[in-house]
Amino acid sequence: MQNRSLSRRTVLASATVAAAGVVGVTATPAVAHRRDERLKKIIARMSIEAKIGQLFVPYFYGTSATSPSQFDQDRNLRELGVRTVAELIAKYQVGGVIYFSGWANNIQDPRQIADLTNGVQRASLALPTPIPSLISIDQEHGANVRIGSGATQLPGAMALGAGGSLLDARTAGRISGTELAALGIHQNFAPVADVNVNPANPIINVRSFGADARQVGRMVAAQVTGYQQVGVVACAKHFPGHGDTGEDSHTGLPVITHTREEWDRIDAPPFKAAIAAGVDSIMTAHLQVPALDPSNEPATLSPAILQGVLRDELGFDGVIVSDALNMRGVRTKYGDDRVPVLALKAGVDQLLFPPDIDVAYKGVLAAVRSGEITEDRLDESVLRILRLKDKVGLLSGSPYVSPKVVDRIVGAHKHQRAAARIAERTTTLLVNEDEALPLRRGQRKLLVVGASPAFPTDDTRTTVPELAKAFGELGYSTTHLATGRTPDAAKVDEAVAAARGRDAVVVTTDNVGPTSAQRTLVARLLATGVPVVHLAVRNPYDIAHLGDVPASLVSYGWTEVELRAAARVIAGRVEPRGKLPVPIQRADDPAEVLFHSGHGLSYDD
Repeated sequence: MQNRSLSRRTVLASATVAAAGVVGVTATPAVAHRRDERLKKIIARMSIEAKIGQLFVPYFYGTSATSPSQFDQDRNLRELGVRTVAELIAKYQVGGVIYFSGWANNIQDPRQIADLTNGVQRASLALPTPIPSLISIDQEHGANVRIGSGATQLPGAMALGAGGSLLDARTAGRISGTELAALGIHQNFAPVADVNVNPANPIINVRSFGADARQVGRMVAAQVTGYQQVGVVACAKHFPGHGDTGEDSHTGLPVITHTREEWDRIDAPPFKAAIAAGVDSIMTAHLQVPALDPSNEPATLSPAILQGVLRDELGFDGVIVSDALNMRGVRTKYGDDRVPVLALKAGVDQLLFPPDIDVAYKGVLAAVRSGEITEDRLDESVLRILRLKDKVGLLSGSPYVSPKVVDRIVGAHKHQRAAARIAERTTTLLVNEDEALPLRRGQRKLLVVGASPAFPTDDTRTTVPELAKAFGELGYSTTHLATGRTPDAAKVDEAVAAARGRDAVVVTTDNVGPTSAQRTLVARLLATGVPVVHLAVRNPYDIAHLGDVPASLVSYGWTEVELRAAARVIAGRVEPRGKLPVPIQRADDPAEVLFHSGHGLSYDD
């Protein structure tokens, strides 16, 4: 099977060798023209059905392309009408697929991912027009991670924003991109270009680099450069900006009420910076922006926003990717057969995660056959997609990955050391009354207690025991008690009892609100008289709800690398260097700022 595919692959490669030999280098107009002419010859040999397939990036279940578990086969059959992703590729000739951990069960460890990738590519090269798949993933790091075990974990966007280093942001992109490319994943839906100016934002929050549009733009450009220098397609998201909403577009249709002037000042700069950095793809948002489109179509379906603003005004000619088409924000007005059609008519090139691939595919096919979508319009998007595949080398060499290369690159010690150093520069010290930190030499017996969210990719590992483990590795005697985000009175009493006899308590919080029981937990621990150190493991805004804690820090994330960095800062092994990338308002008076952007203490203050 592999030899046959490779021979067909060789025929294709001979006709489509990349014109620009270095990934990330912009081709001259003449070179770009010659490249496009070669790609157009491929398109000319494709059927309408194959062209439509190139536009889709569906999900699937299972860890193997051809032999997933019976459970995953049954799920594929029930939801996709096929048993395996190889059958999915054969049936719809899709241009790419997206990997997910957890619910989709695509990801276990690097070796397995490599095997899955090779299976996907064998299936793609067995098609009538053998074009490799552009495999994608959401590996933002921080709060949104898909590949956990075995891969290098890096600080997320807001943590990097707190670090403030463009070099660190670019390095993080290079490390992540290098490991993804080794696994045969050549499109990462990152970085987030949204400016988080709404503390109540339920979906972006710490996934954003911060609240300052210009600085967010600089960080976005740095990450785009990092990814694309190592051959991975970066994707700035979510255009035209998802940073000022109190509603999640997964479950509703948010409305951005910014005026055009506000949009130009707040939302546009990071996308302009990404385009200036040469970003290869931009993802849409499922939200309404009346200032940009008075018809109130979701941006994903809006010609005024995608063609009028993104293409014509901002000059972006790369691939426009829809956000997931299974999200409620894009399904409020139209059926699942019409949404992909309207997205294409608005200017979208890649149709991500249709809720029903058969309905979506047939909807587009019907629109082409009726003339609603012209074949020229299809060719336009297919050409853009093939340009990406050409740029990352999928059309000029073997798309298969080597297990030996995976073992050498993914999770490499030098990557993990670099990630640890970057993380240590992001932990932010907000409060340090009477030099409560770093912990003193005699404070060796610690209780680690509080909210304990599971790791993003491994629900068997949770924050509190992992943080306690990190302190243990630094020589502390630790006990731990996970109380959760909503501790009841009995659990709070248990925490208070556990604090007795300890030299200090480290209490973690996760998204504290005005009525959160976590406030009661912190207050009761403070009342014990045992020194208390507060660590917000996700949301920097937690401190506004907690009153007078003597020591408070933010890690902006709860993966192992961020927790270890926070432990080292608390222990005084490294200086706190992070600076708030967002302002924190008072909980009882949002007009008053409690901590301004740029606030962050050191042990010398």
